[in-house]
Amino acid sequence: MPDKAKRRRLTSSSRPQTFSPFARSLALAASASSSGKQDAPDDGFGKNARKEKIEQTESSDEESAHSQSSDDDDDDGGEIEGEVQADFAFFDPKPSDFHGVKILLQNYLGDEEWDLSGFVDLILGQTTVGTVVKIEGAEDDGLFSVVSALNLDRYKDHKCIIELKEYLLKVCPENPVIGDLRALLKEQAQRTGLLVSQHVMNFPPQLLPPLYDALFDEVSWATEDEPTEELKNSFKFSNYLLVSKIYKLKSGSRKSKQSGNHDKDADILFSKLEDEIFYKLSSWSFNFPLHTPPVTNHELKNYQLTGLVMAVKAEKVTQFREELKSMINES
Repeated sequence: MPDKAKRRRLTSSSRPQTFSPFARSLALAASASSSGKQDAPDDGFGKNARKEKIEQTESSDEESAHSQSSDDDDDDGGEIEGEVQADFAFFDPKPSDFHGVKILLQNYLGDEEWDLSGFVDLILGQTTVGTVVKIEGAEDDGLFSVVSALNLDRYKDHKCIIELKEYLLKVCPENPVIGDLRALLKEQAQRTGLLVSQHVMNFPPQLLPPLYDALFDEVSWATEDEPTEELKNSFKFSNYLLVSKIYKLKSGSRKSKQSGNHDKDADILFSKLEDEIFYKLSSWSFNFPLHTPPVTNHELKNYQLTGLVMAVKAEKVTQFREELKSMINES
């Protein structure tokens, strides 16, 4: 199987490039640093793969968000300008990543009590398809992203998948979409991949295209290289199901009243840049309420954090990859 290895040199600005009002708010509010600690990556480990070099000019606050420290630290704690080099490396998931992946996914279903630990175990146990992103060689080595695709039929007997399905059916509105959801979770589960993707808030957007390239390339490779026909077939997805979050404009807010009868989609702010593309390409989607603490960011005071479920046909993956690259390149 081809490995993920390909080094590219990318340059990012002092803050993540933004593509929507939400991303701008998030860039300002970002305090994302994973507190999970794993052993430093082993240079000889498996698909140590595609390594992305980011040269950034950051303040001391931003450096801490990337678990980096500048050689030019100012004793007065003032803003520090300088070049900070960070090697973001893509790795196969492994057992020592458990804590970091669990932190990234701790709010996957809001405050719902479910078998999150079992869910993390599934992701870590599937090494042929799945990636975690770390800073290579960092002493304080946390996770910055995790992405995977789990076959809903292959893992149907696991407690976490049973509870996930029950939860989605519970929160899905009673409208025609619930029939489509039931079909993906049951009759079509053998060809449905649960696409799991989560990043820290200030994850460099330049890493998104190669991250998703790695995922979808691995899915393709798995259909040919897995040791049994059953495993090969388990990655022949017809549909992907995604569970994510958005910010929706609160009804009754001044902004909502000013918006009048315009397109309701204009009142949506996406928590992840790529979700805007998935949403556009989705066959269907629905929102569900999340029980989470109130939004404290002043710029998002008129918005409510809301769950979002999307179904995307596998045939749309090529278009997704092209549009994601265009989105990043044009910014």
